[in-house]
Amino acid sequence: MSNSIHVKNGDQVIVISGKDKGTTGKVISVDKKKGRVFVEGVNIVKKHQKAKSQTAVSGIVEREGSIDASNVMLVDPKSGKPTRVGYKVNADGTKARIAKKSGAVIDSVSNEKKGE
Repeated sequence: MSNSIHVKNGDQVIVISGKDKGTTGKVISVDKKKGRVFVEGVNIVKKHQKAKSQTAVSGIVEREGSIDASNVMLVDPKSGKPTRVGYKVNADGTKARIAKKSGAVIDSVSNEKKGE
């Protein structure tokens, strides 16, 4: 599996396949090694949890499960529709993520050289 994933924590995404198809949500966390993402309100699983201490509660807890990163697409900030992610290097050396559909800038990341 590739270590490069097109979404980051906090991105607004839409699920394009699976039981939650069409659902939008915010990315909670990304597992780059496995190529999976956790999205708010998507792939809810039930976990049987044992109490770890006297004060902790036990029972069945519902939480988000991971889904494959290929099953989500970034939401275009202008139109609100799914879009692919592109990258553009600005004149000042900063790298920006852009939406392929509208060309809108999603966010910018400073491209600092390591060791300098």
